[in-house]
Amino acid sequence: MQVKFSEDVVPLSDLKINPGKVVGRAQETHRPILLTSRGRGIAVVQGLEDYERTTEELRFVKAVVQGLMDVRDGNTLSLEDARKALGIK
Repeated sequence: MQVKFSEDVVPLSDLKINPGKVVGRAQETHRPILLTSRGRGIAVVQGLEDYERTTEELRFVKAVVQGLMDVRDGNTLSLEDARKALGIK
């Protein structure tokens, strides 16, 4: 998801004038739109499906990192102990 600054930076006034156009562009391009006010970034508009996918990917990456940290720190269970904890024989 590469931002194209020539297309993906939009003044807040453009959003106020034609919100459907800005939202539509975010959904079509699958890129976030950076909203600016007085030349400074203030918010991002992103299609819902893209937001949900990004959020899911972030949760997955965080879980992998946590798992790796647990292994590094020795916070693990043997297969036998895990089965006992889950009530599996």
